[in-house]
Amino acid sequence: MIIPCIDLQDGRAVQLIHGRKLRIAVNDVFGLLERFRKYPLLHIIDLDAAMGRGSNARLVGQLCRKAPMRVRVGGGIRTATRAKSILEAGAEKVIIGSAAFRGGAVNDAFLSRIARAVGKKRIIVAVDTDGGRILVHGWQEKLGLTPEEVFPELERYASEFLCTYVDAEGTMRGTNLRWFRKLREATRLPITAAGGIRSAREVRQLEKLGMNAAVGMALYLDKLE
Repeated sequence: MIIPCIDLQDGRAVQLIHGRKLRIAVNDVFGLLERFRKYPLLHIIDLDAAMGRGSNARLVGQLCRKAPMRVRVGGGIRTATRAKSILEAGAEKVIIGSAAFRGGAVNDAFLSRIARAVGKKRIIVAVDTDGGRILVHGWQEKLGLTPEEVFPELERYASEFLCTYVDAEGTMRGTNLRWFRKLREATRLPITAAGGIRSAREVRQLEKLGMNAAVGMALYLDKLE
């Protein structure tokens, strides 16, 4: 399954290269809901909240309420209260990223609290990597951890994982299928793959691994071939 992404920054939908360099900015964010109407799932990520530089919370809530498809929301979700408000606005699941880690390790205390508050079935944990190591705080900080090391512990709190191969994010050069095969062997939970996916062939290969494909740049440029 292809899952389009709406990444929010300063009230716009953006596409960034490696999470840093702006490539595309769309002012008509709600128009994207119509553009992506044929897809059954949508990811909405508040990049400002993820980076600790602000919030698009109101816009996130409006998108959740208006979206004709199922929605999963991430970016700066650091409290159970925030997770509940997103789910109450209509999101199917919340995506927990940086808050899942603390002091270079899995943040069991936080994950336990949020799992009790909203239920494990409504939690996705984002395990995003660069050079094989996990990134947090809007992909600005690299931990010494690998996904394979933390999957067993994270499985206790999540219903699935979102794994972004940040090395290729936004580059339109294709993703690393070998890397995703390695991740598939490391966990029993569903995985949504992201990061550089640019072709239907890659989507099919990921489907063979039992993975959904979260796609951004290739859809915005109409170049998913």
